[in-house]
Amino acid sequence: MTLWLDDRPYIYNFDPNKFHSELTMLNKKIIKYTSILPIHSPWFIIIIFSVIGLIGFLNHSMWRDELNPWLIVRDSESLGDLIANIHYEGHPVLWYFSLAILRKIVDNPMIMQIFHLAITVVSVALFCLYSPFNYQQKFLFSFGFFPFYEYLLISRNYAFSMLFIFAFCTVFSSRQITYVYLAILLGLLANSSAYGLLVSFSLSLTLLAEFCFDSEHRQQYFNQSQKSDLFLSIVIIMFSFLLSIYIITPPTDSYLYGGLNNGWLMQLDIRHLLRSIGRIFGSYLLIIPAHKRWLDLIVCAVIALFIVILTLIKLSKKPVTLFFYIIGNCVIFAFTYLRFLGMPRHFGHFYLVLIAALWLGSYYQESTVLLNKFSIRPNSIIFVQKWHNIALMLILYVQFGGGIYSFSRDLVVPFSASRETAQYIQKAGLANEFIVASRDANMAPLSGYLNRKFYYPELQKMGSFTLFKKGRQEVEQPEILSQINSLLKNQDEQKKILLILNKKLNINRNDLKIVPIKDFQKTWVDSEQYYLYWVDEA
Repeated sequence: MTLWLDDRPYIYNFDPNKFHSELTMLNKKIIKYTSILPIHSPWFIIIIFSVIGLIGFLNHSMWRDELNPWLIVRDSESLGDLIANIHYEGHPVLWYFSLAILRKIVDNPMIMQIFHLAITVVSVALFCLYSPFNYQQKFLFSFGFFPFYEYLLISRNYAFSMLFIFAFCTVFSSRQITYVYLAILLGLLANSSAYGLLVSFSLSLTLLAEFCFDSEHRQQYFNQSQKSDLFLSIVIIMFSFLLSIYIITPPTDSYLYGGLNNGWLMQLDIRHLLRSIGRIFGSYLLIIPAHKRWLDLIVCAVIALFIVILTLIKLSKKPVTLFFYIIGNCVIFAFTYLRFLGMPRHFGHFYLVLIAALWLGSYYQESTVLLNKFSIRPNSIIFVQKWHNIALMLILYVQFGGGIYSFSRDLVVPFSASRETAQYIQKAGLANEFIVASRDANMAPLSGYLNRKFYYPELQKMGSFTLFKKGRQEVEQPEILSQINSLLKNQDEQKKILLILNKKLNINRNDLKIVPIKDFQKTWVDSEQYYLYWVDEA
């Protein structure tokens, strides 16, 4: 099994009794630690999270996926041009429109980080103040991998998922009087990302199922709601879904087809099926099984399905939340298998569905309808609940360890070399030079930090953000130098060019004088190392 936090394999021997004993001891240590905290309150978690999060994002070096949307907003010539550019991104409009508003306030990408920090802090605050989990679980979750790293430090639209899902759970009881609040949150969630759309769809189906099959709830709603409330809520949800689907549907000239390379997989592929189940395992326990090793795939799939089954049985006393957990997992899993395996930021939504299902379950009284129907004994439920609690705590511990490790790593090793490179260019007085930069997709961070455009050989013109569509061609180093030679010959006054590459230059030309300036190789994302050269006619 391969841990995707550092891609280093490990081997272990699993002893159930020893594992249970060690988990119990760890649980006691955590309880002992949290019991002596200076403020044993959810607000303590929120304040500490905010302060440490602020330190983290001030240190974080943004990479291309963070700054490319900022550049799209910055350099789109009109609203129509902005929407046309968003079509190639495979994301709905909410994040881009948010950035457009932020840029009206401060034309500096750091405001995007501040906004992203605020999104995550509010999400954690909602979770700590209103979720039914105990203090220990809230503490572990808040500093887990997804809230404390993936959806905190990396400024992307995916943090919206956590915010709107948790806001939905917080105001869930309002559905007894009005659906409008929930409809607005579902609309926002649907327009945050493609995965947000999938979760929003699952929550909408859950509301519909409850409304259709729970006559008591339906009668209570009609007695207390406005006549137009149901119609208005449906309109909000439908409009939001249609808008999201329209925006994320890629244009015909998109190379990535909405960010996805391989189209739909319509046949049964056992290895791919196990890899898809492995994404559930990765979402819970931060490990992605090695796709070439059958043993890894099978073991991780069995453990993932075991946790899912435990959760299904635990939620069997809460049919509505059981329905949501099934639908939410099935919809995301179908997309994972049929279309896109995804990265942690994507399949982390399996984890959010688990947390949301357990949270929503607190709104319902226990029902024995399903237990009686399937003749499940009460003792079996007690046994399952015990093991589900152990599994949940294991997940939270692993998430906590992953969060602390990843956050700390970002403090020591820059995520991208972009900020250090940009700072050097500014201090060396090179920011106003004519710059040729390649590969264009990896130069977005520099364009964002320096607040200027570069000449991109891939486009053969000035640019900043990258859209993977017709008209853009990948180029090799000989072609880059050939274009630089043409640029030098066409200039009125002979002037050297500053060349920035994300890979070391390994060729030369007799008609060009190339002098290395400096390189920046300390980075976690190896495709965002930068090499600077002066290029002049020989």
